[in-house]
Order: sequence, then C-alpha cells, then structure tokens
Amino acid sequence: MTAPPIVRSDREYPDRPWVGVGVVVWRGERVLLIRRGKAPRLGQWSLPGGAQSVGETVFETAVREVREETGLAVVPTGIVTVVDAITPDDEGRVHFHYTLVEVAAESAEGEPVCADDALEACWATPDEAGDLTEWDETRRVIRLAAAQRALGRGASDR
Repeated sequence: MTAPPIVRSDREYPDRPWVGVGVVVWRGERVLLIRRGKAPRLGQWSLPGGAQSVGETVFETAVREVREETGLAVVPTGIVTVVDAITPDDEGRVHFHYTLVEVAAESAEGEPVCADDALEACWATPDEAGDLTEWDETRRVIRLAAAQRALGRGASDR
C-alpha cells in the first residue's frame, strides 16, 4: 500500500516571494494580536495579516485581512517597515518566503471575533505583546510602530 500524496499549498517551496501584509492595529495604547491557525508559525501569537491579492493595494489588503481574521474595521495610517520572512526546511531549502509590508492602523470599536486563520485574538500593551510573541521580527515591528506612533507619524505616510 502506498502512502497518500502530500498536499502542499502553492506558498510552500515557492519560485518567488509572496507579498504579505502585516497589520499593527492600535486601540489606545494596546495592539491587536492573533494566534495563527496556519503555517508558518502555526499556533504562535502574531500580527493579523495575509497575502496581497492581485489588483489590491497594500492598505486594501490590510483592511481586508483584519476584517477576515477578526471582524474588526481598521483605518490604515502608514507603513511601518518591510520584513523579509524566509523560512528554510530541515535541508536548508526555502520552505516559505514572504516579503511582509507592515502597516500601522487604528481600530475604534468592536471586539475581535476570530475567523479565517486566527485561532484567538487579544489586545496587549507593547510589553505584553513582546512576552506573548515568539518571533523577534514581530516584537521589533511592534516596538517600531509604537515609536513612530509616539512621534506622530502615520497619516502623511500614505
């Protein structure tokens, strides 16, 4: 008897990077985190976000992904940074490769209701988010977004 074939997503072992958008959603002094329901980083706390669709701007992707994952409406305020997320497999081959455009956004009301690929969601201070998240880049992006927000950067960056 032969083993069933392994089904892989088209994002695994890509021939080019995928463009993803991560969203640092603020409400007051708290940031929105989701627990990921899909690889890469399955089960880890992270920022909401996902792959950009053809014909969609980065800000449209940010709004759509947060809505799909949490049901929340957001208003993008600027670009925080860009992150190269390259995940090798055990043999050193590129298993996942995303170019992540990190966007800052504000959410005025509502509580997150997990859907799509988010298992849980919570609001956290930047320090709490640093304790919850495992990926150094997520912590760095949140700190950078907090610093930019404190300096009043945002709406003019669109």
